[in-house]
Amino acid sequence: MSDVVSRLSERDIADLCALADGTLPEDRRTEVEARVAASAELQELVARQRRSLARTGALESEPVPESLREAVEGQRRAGGGRRRSRSGLVPRLGLAGGLATAAAALVIVLGGGSAAPTVADAADLTTQPPLQPAPRPAGDRTELTEDLEGVAFPNLRPPYGWRAVGVRQDKVDGRKATVVYYARGARRVAYVIVGGSALDRPDEGRSVVQGGVRYQTLRLHGRAAVTWRRGGHTCVITGRASGGELLALASY
Repeated sequence: MSDVVSRLSERDIADLCALADGTLPEDRRTEVEARVAASAELQELVARQRRSLARTGALESEPVPESLREAVEGQRRAGGGRRRSRSGLVPRLGLAGGLATAAAALVIVLGGGSAAPTVADAADLTTQPPLQPAPRPAGDRTELTEDLEGVAFPNLRPPYGWRAVGVRQDKVDGRKATVVYYARGARRVAYVIVGGSALDRPDEGRSVVQGGVRYQTLRLHGRAAVTWRRGGHTCVITGRASGGELLALASY
């Protein structure tokens, strides 16, 4: 993601910031939206900026502590002249705007161009439509033919009545991620596996251990969700089902 930022001009960065926070002038919006729509990397940048702003929005009224001001300025000075002009997605996400904007800038300033992906980022993929047809059941019918880095998706139809209806192969902050969508009547759930090492566990939610595996039930995007680890990878399942039902599907 830092490579993407390094290729952007200051005007590009300002436009993306304004698009993310809803302040982009109408005469620029069509052009910028078209450019973002044509680039998955720019879409991820804008989505990340929106999430950062949303997560820190509650802090807008707080003054910026002097220690935080000094830390951010020190990082900018250490980065050199060119880095200063690109140290965040938005140059104007400065310290004068309060703790919320400073924290949003820190996502990129202190993270070297990007923040580590989170379980919530993985769950974002479930809001996107499938791009491939449903995978077939594997030989033993307990798994599907779809997998990510050797971790196979379960065949949930025989035990629970949830049939696979589609697949999406995507990325979360440059990591491969695969989503399998399941349906039962009019209801839908989505099961995500993220490539690479496991993501940090979320702080919120309730934990339960079953079969030696720690599952966390929580709410993401207004819906019940469960996250856990399989084969060293982070998995998330969410959708139109109760937390208890999702936990049963996750532990199958």
